[in-house]
Amino acid sequence: MKKRILSAIILLMIFIPILIIGSTPYAILMTLLAIAGLYELIRVREGKKKFPFLIKVIAYLLMLFFCLSNYQSNVLSYVMDYRVMAFLIFVFLLPLVFINDNRQYNLNDALFIIGAVLFIGLSFNLLILVRNYDLKYTVYLFLITTVTDTFALFTGKYIGVHPLAEKISPKKTVEGLIGGLIMGTFVASMYYCFFIGPNQISLLNVIGVTLILSFIGQLGDLVFSSIKRYYDQKDFSNLIPGHGGILDRLDSMIFVVLAFVLFLSMI
Repeated sequence: MKKRILSAIILLMIFIPILIIGSTPYAILMTLLAIAGLYELIRVREGKKKFPFLIKVIAYLLMLFFCLSNYQSNVLSYVMDYRVMAFLIFVFLLPLVFINDNRQYNLNDALFIIGAVLFIGLSFNLLILVRNYDLKYTVYLFLITTVTDTFALFTGKYIGVHPLAEKISPKKTVEGLIGGLIMGTFVASMYYCFFIGPNQISLLNVIGVTLILSFIGQLGDLVFSSIKRYYDQKDFSNLIPGHGGILDRLDSMIFVVLAFVLFLSMI
């Protein structure tokens, strides 16, 4: 626990100043985290089957492009560039013909890489866009995930009895889910009302959206837990002492930021 707390303090000391500064330093940090997240997904997958070296290099380069292509934009919307999608398809599917060896590289490998680059790239690109849009919204999202995860952990540890998803994450409980929802929604909603939209929006709307985002964040945690369970991995990596990897730490946030854009018009 001491190692976990010390790591968290060091991470906050690095992350908070960069978050406040925003702009290019923040975009670079998010891009590095995205590349690390992609590395972790590839790593757990390679526990069962290795990818060709060149395919991995292309995937990391595409992640750079995905995160930094519009890093100065402050427009929050899902805008799909079909050129990017076409390039993703070509660059990962055409090698099937040239490699011509299913043991080395096959359709499952190609679809995994396409999905991983799209999933991680879109998520971290949105984290950059949300910060460009407004620092207060970024703090709001991090409050949701941090408070929810913290109180879900402690509530589950001290009063948790009923398993939530035993086959995916045996330690998670229904009580932990509820405790995380209550405190995550309360703290983040109060922050929103006092610092983002005082007297401009219905409190019920804020509470409702925050509650949904808190719940989705916990579902996101379970999704990543199921990935680790499928590949027989305890953590995505050991990059952060006491926490695991980038995806272990930001699993909830990835799903929350994806969902946030869907609900932005309501708050």
